[in-house]
Amino acid sequence: MNSNNVLQVGLFIVVLLAAAVPLARYLAAVMDGSSCVVRLGGPLERLLYRIAGVDPSTEMGWKHYAIATIAFNVLGVGFLYVLLRVQGWLPGNPQQFGPMTVDGAFNTAVSFVSNTNWQDYTPEQTVSYLTQMLGLTVQNFLSAATGIVVVIALMRGFARHTAQTIGNFWVDITRVTLYVLLPMSMIIAALLMSQGVIQNFKAYQDVPTLQTTTYAAPKLDAQGSPVKDAKGNPVTVDTPVKTQTIAMGPVASQEAIKMLGTNGGGFFNGNSAHPFENPTPFSNFLQMLAILVIPAALALLFGRMIGDRKQGVAVLAAMTIAFGVCVVGEISAEQGGNPALTALHVDQSANALQSGGNAEGKETRFGIAQSGIFTVATTAASCGAVANTHDSLTPIGGLYPMLLMQLGEVIFGGVGSGMYGMLVFALLAVFVAGLMIGRTPEYVGKKIEAYEMKMVSIVVLLTPLLVLVGTSIAVLTEAGKAGIANPGAHGFSEILYAFSSAANNNGSAFAGLTVSTPFYNWLTAIAMWFGRFGTIIPVLAIAGSLAAKKRIGVTGGTLPTHGPLFVVLLLGTVLLVGALTYVPALALGPGVEHLMMMGAH
Repeated sequence: MNSNNVLQVGLFIVVLLAAAVPLARYLAAVMDGSSCVVRLGGPLERLLYRIAGVDPSTEMGWKHYAIATIAFNVLGVGFLYVLLRVQGWLPGNPQQFGPMTVDGAFNTAVSFVSNTNWQDYTPEQTVSYLTQMLGLTVQNFLSAATGIVVVIALMRGFARHTAQTIGNFWVDITRVTLYVLLPMSMIIAALLMSQGVIQNFKAYQDVPTLQTTTYAAPKLDAQGSPVKDAKGNPVTVDTPVKTQTIAMGPVASQEAIKMLGTNGGGFFNGNSAHPFENPTPFSNFLQMLAILVIPAALALLFGRMIGDRKQGVAVLAAMTIAFGVCVVGEISAEQGGNPALTALHVDQSANALQSGGNAEGKETRFGIAQSGIFTVATTAASCGAVANTHDSLTPIGGLYPMLLMQLGEVIFGGVGSGMYGMLVFALLAVFVAGLMIGRTPEYVGKKIEAYEMKMVSIVVLLTPLLVLVGTSIAVLTEAGKAGIANPGAHGFSEILYAFSSAANNNGSAFAGLTVSTPFYNWLTAIAMWFGRFGTIIPVLAIAGSLAAKKRIGVTGGTLPTHGPLFVVLLLGTVLLVGALTYVPALALGPGVEHLMMMGAH
């Protein structure tokens, strides 16, 4: 870490925290209906309720809220699946793309509805403009809104006492989408277009290249079959290429909500490394900021909703400390590079090589520092957008994003999902502390009892179960091993990363693993669905249980949960659970890789 890297990291964190403060205030006003924006949009909001047959004055218990959440998202999967299967017969398809396969369409539908946005296909060669907008972009909004309304319901559980309801799902999701995600996405899309992110409906453009490229193409007979010589080897012919096809499309509108909703699905296969998605250092900074600004604001919103802002600051402090440590570690690992390669460069004039930096897979527009911040931001949150190739990271550089996902993406985390994950860990932390001092655990005025801890256990254990069982199945079956491009420790890391990404609803990949097969499509779809909704249900159950409890007063034996001691306890709990669960698997992957690298193997 040099002074330039420290300055970039420090500037990003300062801007992030500064932006989170007014956004938290705005979120609170939107959800309680006091914002002037809500009053201005009142007629449209009420019209939507009338069309949907919703009574906005009626609140729901946690079970009704959970049923509405699951039903809404099941409908989303069905709609998107059908759209992907019939896109070849629909307008808005100038490239005449045909339907996705059954397993590919199902995987993609579950992926975007669960806020994972895992893509095992090349978007600009597979998905039409209409599908991008009506299917993928719409789910970017709705899946993000789902995460936000669930954590708001949990916050109401902490804030209310002796109550049987936690809000109205339909009102919550309408307000979050209409007054938060939509206007913020419009602003960010306009800023991205100002930097050169494209937004059009043109057909793909064929343009002449500056140089003619020649490659060996298989010779075909009249029936279009490859011609073979007398020995059975394919015959090739030199084929010159003088043009290149440039993909077009409505990119900026999808890019904005892709980041703001921590979705991550790219319009192009290159994702945020593609110059049409992320052309300048400012657009890169803006995209990183968009990933984390709502998760950071939700921490402060928690303090506002329970009437104790110090509690929100404590949670935000824990997230920020962990984020800063991970960014420093990531940049340091990539700046150090591979010592075996560094030793090969003895020319003192080659400063970039002599410094040992790992530039492989990184955009020269952004460099190691910006790439390191982006890598940590996208995996600390459930975003999954990438501005560099994670498969090209050093073993320790790849360990950080993998571990951040495995910890449940609670270091800021996805919109909503990160905050409710961190609050679950807070409940676990006070439970452990209560056991140590021999008192009934309490958190923000609510006793934490057996029921809450059962639900906490489900949330904490479910995703590790999905990750480790899915990885085990993949490495023990021929279908799973068939996709490995790099045998050995790195191949294991690729599979472990894939299931960590799927079960924790991230969507990024190491990219060396071929997952566009029925085996991986079905298995990762299962991991994505249960990783998302298998945790949402117990979180809502916790919300309902806490809302029904009486608020208890602070006594001399109450553990303060807003100071440095609790911040350390919370971070320790997150790390302890992750270490106990994943260290053996991480040792077999990144651990072995690092030892091999240091041994010059």
